[in-house]
Amino acid sequence: MKIKKGDSVMIISGKDRSKRGTVEKVLPKSNKIIVTGVNVTKQHLKPSRKNPHGGIINILAPINVSKAMIVCPHCGKITRTGYKISENSKERICRGCKGSIEVKK
Repeated sequence: MKIKKGDSVMIISGKDRSKRGTVEKVLPKSNKIIVTGVNVTKQHLKPSRKNPHGGIINILAPINVSKAMIVCPHCGKITRTGYKISENSKERICRGCKGSIEVKK
């Protein structure tokens, strides 16, 4: 999977088209990602000791990775990902400006 946790992405299809956010979680087995502010669903809670009146909360639901494209931190455009392989490392690069896309942790 070419998208990693912490990447800035833009949604290219669906109800949240053209929204930007950062990747919070990657689910490689199901080929999905969770992005902040995208695909927000509501969940109804029953009353409990912790929440005596119940209520409605917002939850981030996963979306398919094919609906998101990485935003290059250098040129600010959505881009496909390429790889630059040196003798001891493999680095993701922007196909447009050839800048590095690596996430700073």
